[in-house]
Parts: sequence; structure tokens; C-alpha cells
Amino acid sequence: MRSWTLLGTALAAFVVLTVGALSQDGAPIRIVPRVTGNAQPMELERVPALGRPIVDDVRRMRNYPEQPPVIPHSIDGYQLTLNTNRCMDCHRREFTEGSGAPMISITHFQDRDGQVLSDVTPRRYFCTACHVQQTDVQPLVPNRFQDAKDVGRKP
Repeated sequence: MRSWTLLGTALAAFVVLTVGALSQDGAPIRIVPRVTGNAQPMELERVPALGRPIVDDVRRMRNYPEQPPVIPHSIDGYQLTLNTNRCMDCHRREFTEGSGAPMISITHFQDRDGQVLSDVTPRRYFCTACHVQQTDVQPLVPNRFQDAKDVGRKP
């Protein structure tokens, strides 16, 4: 009985692998078109410039809890490397009184185990991974975002 089960399993595996290999044999390669634009795949093209930054230094309301705040000033030319982070010149705790900038959140001092460090944790060091510069541009796609308090309400 056991040998029949083993033989049946081996035969089923052989059929699955053979059919899978045959179905891919000679299949044409499909190049999926880009979502935007009409450039050819693998062709280099210039990245468009960012829109005009909003530089009024007004803090914007966040759309949802835990949303990283947007950057309300230009960051053109800011150096953000492994050894230098220009954002910290104003937003580090000890510089906020002189700069008037808000201090970075306490969450930026916690490592992945919740341990509070004396300096910014490496996983929160590259600010632009989460924070984006606010720009004056039209949305690329229509936006039907609703604040959580408005979901389900009739207009």
C-alpha cells in the first residue's frame, strides 16, 4: 500500500513538472507597457524636475494618524549621506531652540526593539525615506481621499 502511494505521488509530481515545463516552452516574452508615458522599456529618459516647492514653513494638517509630516520648505541641495544629514542642523534636539524648527519625534530615537538611544537610530536617519517636500503641482491621478471622520457621511 505504501509503495503505491509513493508511486502515485512520484507520478503526479512528474506530470505537474512536465506540463509546467511544456507550457512555458516557446512561450513568447511579453513586455508589459509602462503605466505612464510611452518610452520604450529599458530606455533611459530624463527624470522631470520636481514641482515648485512650497516654502511658507506652515505646518500642514496630516491626513491620517502616524502620517509623516511633509517638509514645508525647499530641500534642494541638502546633503543626505551616510556621514552627513543636513536636516539635523535644525531638527536635532539641541538645535531646535535656535532654529525654531520642530524637534524630530521621539520615535526616531527608538531602535527596532523599542530601546531609546541617545541619537537618531540608523533606520530613521534618512529623512526623505518617509518625509516628502510639499510642492505646488497638480495630482497625477484623481484623488478621492476622505478623512476618516468623513467616511460614510453623505455629502
